[in-house]
Amino acid sequence: MSKEVKNIIIHTDYITLGQLLKFADVVMEGGEAKAYLASSKILVNGIEENRRGKKIRSGDTIELPEMVIQISHQ
Repeated sequence: MSKEVKNIIIHTDYITLGQLLKFADVVMEGGEAKAYLASSKILVNGIEENRRGKKIRSGDTIELPEMVIQISHQ
């Protein structure tokens, strides 16, 4: 079964991983993002990541257990 792919457009140079999780409706609040990152395997461009402050930029691909998020810039 393939994962849902969500395309997200950012209007700044970057967004933090914690902000992205809120923006993509994966979590509701920042505290939830911290817990989610601690308990889930998240890949940023194929590399495991668990820092809320990780800068996500246009062209990055974030793989979550339930979906894949692709980032582009407008």
